[in-house]
Amino acid sequence: MLGCLCAAVKLKAVTRSPLWSPRAKPLAAGGMSEFTIVASEALFNRSIFWLYLVAGALILCAIAAVVLWLGPLPPRVVVMTTGTAGSDYDLIGREYQAILKRSGIDLRLMPSAGGVDNLKRLNDSRSGVSVGFAQAGLTNRTQSSDLESLGTVAYEPFWFFCRGELGGSRFGGLRGKKVSIGPEGGGARVLALKFFAMNGIDESVTQFLPLTALQAGDALLHGEIDAAFMVTSWDSEVVRKLVASPEITVVSFPRADAYKALFPFLNKLTLPMGVGDLAANRPPSDVTLLAPKASLIVRRNMHPAIQYLLLEAAAEIHSTPNIFQNSGQFPAAEPTDLPLSRHARFFYRDGPPFLQRYLPFWLVILGSRLLLILVPVIGIAYPLVHFSPSLYNWAVRRRILRLYVELKSIELELKTPGHSTDDAVARLDRLEERANQLRLPVAFANLLYEVRIHIELVRTRLAASSGMRGGTERDRASSVDAGGISRTVQ
Repeated sequence: MLGCLCAAVKLKAVTRSPLWSPRAKPLAAGGMSEFTIVASEALFNRSIFWLYLVAGALILCAIAAVVLWLGPLPPRVVVMTTGTAGSDYDLIGREYQAILKRSGIDLRLMPSAGGVDNLKRLNDSRSGVSVGFAQAGLTNRTQSSDLESLGTVAYEPFWFFCRGELGGSRFGGLRGKKVSIGPEGGGARVLALKFFAMNGIDESVTQFLPLTALQAGDALLHGEIDAAFMVTSWDSEVVRKLVASPEITVVSFPRADAYKALFPFLNKLTLPMGVGDLAANRPPSDVTLLAPKASLIVRRNMHPAIQYLLLEAAAEIHSTPNIFQNSGQFPAAEPTDLPLSRHARFFYRDGPPFLQRYLPFWLVILGSRLLLILVPVIGIAYPLVHFSPSLYNWAVRRRILRLYVELKSIELELKTPGHSTDDAVARLDRLEERANQLRLPVAFANLLYEVRIHIELVRTRLAASSGMRGGTERDRASSVDAGGISRTVQ
């Protein structure tokens, strides 16, 4: 064995050049071919290149998947449909506009006749409108399947003002009178017509006028009309004027519970006595009012980041207390006519996103996207970087292992009785040629040296076995010849 190893060690040393050529040349003394390795830094780098190319492709696919999942960046321009000039929706819309401007969002306001017009625009995908206000009782999920609510934002009392005592619980005094019920497209008009129809009042007995709240208030104060219905907040200037005026009566709804039972979207409120003018005690007694709640409504496909901005603005604008609501009562997670947006539910449960509480809006958008992109990148890159050396080492050693499998097969064949020496030598030659042509990085050169040493070891054993078999046969022939001669001599 030691002799075989010594013979194998006679392999010619590999050149020190960084590029080694894959050629097998005969050795001068050992009868072996010169063992040279075809390997270089270029070969190693090429293998690494393919490994990282696959890793890069996986990372790009992951990034593309994340980007598609995140969708486009938030728009810089958002269109809100509001209400008539000077109305609650118009004034509140301006507050939203100022707040969103701080975050670099241009909120463009589009005046309308009121809640009905707002819903019509929101339901029309071609209108360009993506957010607006509407009172409860004007739509439902079937009619507005593409819309969602960000919650209720305020009570909108249904006011009935008249000159003198024209009111009454059944509106009988309004027959033959001029009554403003709001313009076409406004929510007040829809609600007023429902009330009148339930009390047997229609256009055949009463003249309905399409005046805005501001127009109706001025006309009522000047005696140009007899009564006015309007849906607006206590903070409205026209409401304050009419409540404080001694010539105007704020009509109470004594059957408010009946209306509330028939229209579940209504709420019962109380206007305290003297709240309009304590000195003049206006109104002279408590007034029972009915009030739907106004909701902030968006299209279902509105970008989540814009929804969070609108919700933060709503919390800033509507959370202050007033005569009909407590501090922090609005905005509220109340789905009235439409389902609550998924992002609105998260907002009311957990508050605004963590980063959005401390960082500017656009920095949050870019930072959150970067973090989400880094997750799959790190998830793919780290295992590749961690396990790629082991995988590469296994792949290279597997190529050497194939040579050893063939060498073991030849060695087992030598132990078989009656084996063909010529066939074994031919197989060893082919195996040695494969080893010579094997391309490996320089770092694994020792493996090729080892396999060549072991090939030469088997070759030496094969040669020794063949010589021993030939010597035995010659000795036997000599013995026969010698025996024959002896017998002849004898």
